[in-house]
Amino acid sequence: MNDSVTSTNTVPVKTGLVSLTGVNKHFGDLHVLKDINLSIGKGEVVVVIGPSGSGKSTLCRAINRLEPIDTGTITLDGQPLPSEGKALAKLRADVGMVFQSFNLFAHKTILQNVTLGPTKVRGQSRAEAEKNARALLERVGVASQADKYPAQLSGGQQQRVAIARALAMDPKVMLFDEPTSALDPEMINEVLDVMVGLAKQNMTMVVVTHEMGFARRAADRVVFMADGQIVEEAEPEKFFTDPQTQRAQDFLSKILTH
Repeated sequence: MNDSVTSTNTVPVKTGLVSLTGVNKHFGDLHVLKDINLSIGKGEVVVVIGPSGSGKSTLCRAINRLEPIDTGTITLDGQPLPSEGKALAKLRADVGMVFQSFNLFAHKTILQNVTLGPTKVRGQSRAEAEKNARALLERVGVASQADKYPAQLSGGQQQRVAIARALAMDPKVMLFDEPTSALDPEMINEVLDVMVGLAKQNMTMVVVTHEMGFARRAADRVVFMADGQIVEEAEPEKFFTDPQTQRAQDFLSKILTH
């Protein structure tokens, strides 16, 4: 399997801001990540796709230690991921995460949701945090919702707030774990448009998604996973028009014909 990975990696990888080497992860008897080697360059947008159960979300969650790994190493900006304590909290501040479910604090306003991390973790003054938060809410198109509570917003608006909240920490890398899968169809594009904007501004991003249009439009590299392994990786145009492995061909034939 490793031979096929080497032969199908046609993308020159930039210096790794995030590097995974020989990463393995089990859930009981289930081997969900199998010898994962992946390097994500600064400013690179890597979109991870593949069938359900292929290990995509586990890979994403391993990068900020929401899922501990069994063997292998993961580094961020050359530093190994700490396993616990203040060092881990600092790492999590450097790695923004946007989930399927928006995970906003229901009892806090939108503005409070976005300012909480910068004031508590980064030590920003409330005035500075609020100024930055309002600018970020403007950037993601929900500035007028600042004083409302999450339940008063649509799913698409809540997810855009979640993106603003992650950006407020000034992260080195942003992880998106199927950020549009819980949204109604008409709300998906408003979130993807924000993500495309981030990609154009050279934000380092790892995006697990089923949105192939986004992968084509915004990715520098598509990583295709199946059965816990990276089967193929290539630039989007090459991957979607000329997949090199049978597994990728089968996957694309199922999803692109509907």
